[in-house]
Amino acid sequence: MGAADPAPPVAVSAAATAAAPGDAAQAPGDGTEAPGDAADDADEVLTVGDVLRIDLPGEDTLNAEFPVDRQGRIRLPEVGYLKVEGYRLEEAQQRIRLALAQVLRDLSRLSVTREEPTVLVKVLGFVTKPGQVTLPADAGVQAALEAAGGLRAGAQLDRMQVRRQGEVITFDYKRYLDTGDPALMPRLKSLDELFVPASPFVGNVQGSFSDTKLEKTGDAADETAGVKVFGEVRSPGMFSFKPAMTIVDALMRAQGVTQFAAVDQIRLISDGAPQKFNLSEYLDRGDKSLLLALQPGATVFVPRQQEEIKVGRNTVYVMGEVSRNGAFENSDKATFMDILANAGGPTRYAETKNITILRADGSVERFDLHAFTEGLSKTRPPKMNSGDAIFVPEKTDQNEKSWLKITPSRAVRIIGEVVRPGRYEWSDEMNLLDLLSHVGGPTMKGDTAHLRVVSTDAAGRSRVLTFDLEGFLLKGGDTKDLPKIVAGSTIVVPALPDDPRDNKAQWLLQPAKDSIYIMGQVNAPGRYAFNDSMGFLDLLGAANGPSASADLYNIRVNHRNGKRVQVTTLNLARYFETGDDSLLPKIRAGDTIFFPDRTPDWRQETKEATVRVLGAVGKPGRYRFDDSLTLLDLLAQAGGPTTNAWTERVTVVNLSCCKDQARVFNLEKFVRKPDFSLLPVVRAGDTVYVPDKTQSTLAEVRQGITDVIRVISLYSLLDALGQGE
Repeated sequence: MGAADPAPPVAVSAAATAAAPGDAAQAPGDGTEAPGDAADDADEVLTVGDVLRIDLPGEDTLNAEFPVDRQGRIRLPEVGYLKVEGYRLEEAQQRIRLALAQVLRDLSRLSVTREEPTVLVKVLGFVTKPGQVTLPADAGVQAALEAAGGLRAGAQLDRMQVRRQGEVITFDYKRYLDTGDPALMPRLKSLDELFVPASPFVGNVQGSFSDTKLEKTGDAADETAGVKVFGEVRSPGMFSFKPAMTIVDALMRAQGVTQFAAVDQIRLISDGAPQKFNLSEYLDRGDKSLLLALQPGATVFVPRQQEEIKVGRNTVYVMGEVSRNGAFENSDKATFMDILANAGGPTRYAETKNITILRADGSVERFDLHAFTEGLSKTRPPKMNSGDAIFVPEKTDQNEKSWLKITPSRAVRIIGEVVRPGRYEWSDEMNLLDLLSHVGGPTMKGDTAHLRVVSTDAAGRSRVLTFDLEGFLLKGGDTKDLPKIVAGSTIVVPALPDDPRDNKAQWLLQPAKDSIYIMGQVNAPGRYAFNDSMGFLDLLGAANGPSASADLYNIRVNHRNGKRVQVTTLNLARYFETGDDSLLPKIRAGDTIFFPDRTPDWRQETKEATVRVLGAVGKPGRYRFDDSLTLLDLLAQAGGPTTNAWTERVTVVNLSCCKDQARVFNLEKFVRKPDFSLLPVVRAGDTVYVPDKTQSTLAEVRQGITDVIRVISLYSLLDALGQGE
């Protein structure tokens, strides 16, 4: 019965089968042999790969399909493994009933059916997914290969095997595909192994390969029976032998001969006897008697045609990067261009600027074909004589591995921050911009404002020229202003320094004459590159601005011009209030900018630049002071008078204008009736003292009265104690 018309499942009711109670004690997975009469009806005997359907109403775990595994068992819930292979369906049902009786009581409605028969087959070898597959009982080899993912490229089709209980059945799958004869294919049974060998051309090392290329190398599996074809053929290999096969058939299997084949010198070794075959003669005459018959294991070799070396008095030679190298006949009227054209002309890899002519007398001449064709040179092509040779060298480019092909007299070096640093061929009609374009231009880190050109004079002395390419590109200019570059020069594009916070070593790369130093209370102090196009705010932005504790009123800038140092003080806070650009100092490379701390150590301030505030104030100490401030500003900066301050006797000791002079100021009266003309003058270097109320005359009188009362009270107490005794 075919796979399209499966046999209907056979159902056997458990009620129709008597079950002896004693039989239910048989252990799962026992080794009880199948009854002897089970083999009498092979079509009904259960085998590996069959599927049993068990139904028992009310038991969900049993209402399922149970496949017969490779050991011929099924696995029953709560019971375990039970051997059913080799039993008829009725016998298997009885065994299932006995096993389930150990855990279930009511088995009256138990039903066991056999689903469509299947076979378990292992597919091994050169397939995509080797392993075990389950197939319909009538499935064949082709279905098994498809279930295993198909054949891999390189599988040997004519040596497949079916292994069954120690027996090996070898069959030719390729012949089946050619003829379609089903008798050539073995029938598969459960527990069979289908093995697909690899072609001997796959090799002993695992790796990826082209299946098309492998196919062209031949299809023979046995070297003793295949025909080997090699030499000047398009697809040499070993090919399977076919009856009545001739040498022409073998050459056709190898995709024919190449253009270099010596078709009149083909060799054949068959049955150990060497023979010669003239393919050209056979094609010219069509005589079948000239064909050589092949035998299994024959070898066909097609040699390469050997060209004769052309020599003579009228011969010139063309070598190198031309389309057709060789020796060519010369005549008195033939010119250099005629000979080069006869050789197919230079290839796209030819270096036409440096063509070499080797004369028959040993002398050497050079000719620039590029300059001649572009009209850049008036030199005519050289006259060619018999025996001369023309050599067209290979052009070198930026990807050329061998830099030795460019001599120092024709090369320039470019190093540093460019996209493709290296050694490049140079021509005098190019300039610096041409070279930078050819190397991909400067990188983002390139310092184009300080590009250096190093050249060597005739005496071997080096000369360094610094060029501001950035300024040239921004402002524009004549290409004549570009530095002159000649073969042998070195162009250096330096790198901009990194953030000094990230790499402290990189600042060494920045020249001191091109740097500005910024230190103190800024977020990123360090050494920064600077040029004339930048300003103070540019540098402050590069340093990430002042810190929170920076004193914006007293920034100092040290200007150094190589002769003397000049210090400028900047009130940056006033600039931010007014926006007046004239307040910003003009800085140049080499200057130093210092941002002081807003709360410096008092020892850093000189007494001539500060005012001392003493006594009953919130924060006594030394304070910076200028003429725009008053006594009230100074007291407010010092936290104001305390609650015990004697504000009627604020004393100002003048040391700046009137040495050793002291003035007393009544702050209490000033507050009640302000008159700013009464404020004492305070200048840097003065001292302000606010006394305590305990130092006033009234306070002293009160303290005296308090002391008297205490003495009288003590005397009275002592007198009372004396009278009591």
